[in-house]
Amino acid sequence: MAGGLMLLATAFMVAASVLMRWLASAPITGDVEMVQIGGGLAVLGFLAYGTLMRSNIFVDSFTTWLPRRVTQAIDGFWNLVWGVTALVLAERMAVGATEALGNGSTTMGLLGIPIWWAIGIGALCFAVTGLMALTWAERLARGRG
Repeated sequence: MAGGLMLLATAFMVAASVLMRWLASAPITGDVEMVQIGGGLAVLGFLAYGTLMRSNIFVDSFTTWLPRRVTQAIDGFWNLVWGVTALVLAERMAVGATEALGNGSTTMGLLGIPIWWAIGIGALCFAVTGLMALTWAERLARGRG
């Protein structure tokens, strides 16, 4: 839900900025920075839900002929890989958020928005995504997928 709301807010802000540019030759100041942050957070917000619902892109063209238990084992393995990868990314982003807070990193546009909080939210999104993938890996390993 949060990812969808962020995406909607970003889309409305873009529409308002384009309309203001067209009507008054003055877009919303910092619209590019806000789209970058909003778009990134929206995508990261969708990852955990997509993983939980198993609605990510699956390539099963080569496994449809295999027995169900074998495809579950393959899916379980790749969910394990995705879960570990997402948790590593979460940890690295958490370190990045801490460093960005410590050194005062901001966006390089007109607004100079501090970025530590966006990186921190991204880390949280990756952590939840990793946990969802590991949950599926465990379920698939038990044959309950």
